[in-house]
Amino acid sequence: MALSARALGAERMYLHPPDPDLTERIHALTHRWGGDFEVEGIDDWRRLLREFDGTVVHLTMYGLPLERIAPRIRSQPRLLLVVGGAKVPFELYERARYNVAVGAQPHSEVAALALTLDRLIGPVSRRQFTGGTVRIRPSARGKRVVEKEAPP
Repeated sequence: MALSARALGAERMYLHPPDPDLTERIHALTHRWGGDFEVEGIDDWRRLLREFDGTVVHLTMYGLPLERIAPRIRSQPRLLLVVGGAKVPFELYERARYNVAVGAQPHSEVAALALTLDRLIGPVSRRQFTGGTVRIRPSARGKRVVEKEAPP
């Protein structure tokens, strides 16, 4: 989830329950590949929802269709996208400003996040990651990862 969130334009990920090892791995990856993505472990997701100063959007397969609701969500200045699992407490549906259906069939949470970020932020090809120590050089065949030159 964190890799997709970072690559597709999210600024931060809240992780419940906290996982220091995963947080450190994502921090190292962000340092290597660039960008400002942050991971923060939280003990109380309800508190996060209560205190978040913005619009809470719950990605599910039971809500309003993404295609219909995306323009309204896109206009919000601050978003918290909540991606749950198979047994999301009903309380989350009640606390979210929007419950958004990313298809009305079972699918992966990562797919829901990826599609939503694409609809809200735009194509991956437009993203620029500052910093980092490596970058990919596009190639029709093979993998070309190059080290960035250190600034003088």
